[in-house]
Amino acid sequence: MTAAPIPHQYSTAERRIALGAVLIVLFLSALDQTIVATAMPRIIAELRGLDRIAWVGTAYLLASTVVVPIYGKLGDIYGRRPVLVFGVLVFLTGSMLCGLAGEFGSLPLVGDGMNQLILFRAIQGLGAGALTTGAFATVADIAPPAERGKYTGLFGAMFGFAGLAGPVLGGFLTDHATTTVFGHVVSGWRFVFYVNLPLGLAALYILLTKLPQGRRGADQRIDWLGSVLIVASSVPLLLALSWGGQGHGWGQPRVLAGFGVAVAAFAAFITVSRGKSWAVVPLDLFDLPVVARANLALFLVNMGYMGVPMFLPLYLQLVRGLSASQSGFAMLPLLFGILIGSVIAGQLARRTLQYKPALVAGGAIVLMAVFALTLETAATPRWMLSANLLALGIGLGPAQGMFTLAIQSAVDHARVGVATASAQFCRQIGATVGVALFGALLTFNLSRELPIHV
Repeated sequence: MTAAPIPHQYSTAERRIALGAVLIVLFLSALDQTIVATAMPRIIAELRGLDRIAWVGTAYLLASTVVVPIYGKLGDIYGRRPVLVFGVLVFLTGSMLCGLAGEFGSLPLVGDGMNQLILFRAIQGLGAGALTTGAFATVADIAPPAERGKYTGLFGAMFGFAGLAGPVLGGFLTDHATTTVFGHVVSGWRFVFYVNLPLGLAALYILLTKLPQGRRGADQRIDWLGSVLIVASSVPLLLALSWGGQGHGWGQPRVLAGFGVAVAAFAAFITVSRGKSWAVVPLDLFDLPVVARANLALFLVNMGYMGVPMFLPLYLQLVRGLSASQSGFAMLPLLFGILIGSVIAGQLARRTLQYKPALVAGGAIVLMAVFALTLETAATPRWMLSANLLALGIGLGPAQGMFTLAIQSAVDHARVGVATASAQFCRQIGATVGVALFGALLTFNLSRELPIHV
């Protein structure tokens, strides 16, 4: 058996440069999860296709999720830099194409502007899948174990900052960035995608010129069959969850078929991956209690969390009578809380070399905050809602990075990429399940309660 290569030893200067590059990359990935939502009304007004609005987000989420395990494995084999560079290039290509959607009329095999936007968002997602996975895996490359808590907390804070900046920047660009180029009006919403270009090019320059290549993994075998099967199981699962959650009905043939194909492909994946050390997701990782429990926790935390940012703004607008921009600002305490909780948890982990206390304390705060939110009524003072959201964010903050830190600390360096990818995969699958389940619950309750009260 070939010995694992010794990781590249980063100097202080190299570490700072690498940190700057991956923070930009992480910011791009996190920003695009929130910046588009505020532009959607203008996008629909120009491109039409209201019936396909959900697919603008679904295409991005689906594409970015299914490739995460593959990018993680490739990062372990070839190093983080080529994976990050490839991801940035694909992401920037998708961003440019999204900004151009509908500018040249209907395209062969694609159709109108909304179909183009959906396709280009999928391309953007294929690149984004490499960004978060590569960024978090790079932490394990550039920092010794005792320092990773600080960096992981900083990454969580970047997520919070991007979440804060996304709605505000998206709304500003949509409202004020409309311009005329050679007599052609370029709508402001297109700059929601174009804004990625200068940031991405800056990150690309640093990655290509300053980030060390690092060492290749000892085992360079690629599990092509496992990669195909994990995509074949993930895509039908995400589609079925999306269809069911959008009100098509969980008993519809295509929803049931999606679940059936996902189960069959996943069973085949388990069969071919068992006992294979070079599997795209080595199953023996989950023999480690820390890895198994942390991934389960990431799945559950993100499944539960998605109900708040997805549906609380709807409540604020329809029940409280807030405008779209007011409801967006009302959510800021949640994002401030995540930023605060991430930084505090990272510093505690660095000083105590323990991550469990921050996670346990955060979980307790989340339970209390969620219980307080269930008591929310139309008469509840706004300051109380803000306080509850701030507390919820502080409780969620440690989960942004500490679970990933726990997983990375439990595995050999040669497997950091696939281990980090497993965390990101569980995080995104949990978020998708949460959106679908909470959407179905909302639809069910509305269909039951509206006839009574209207």
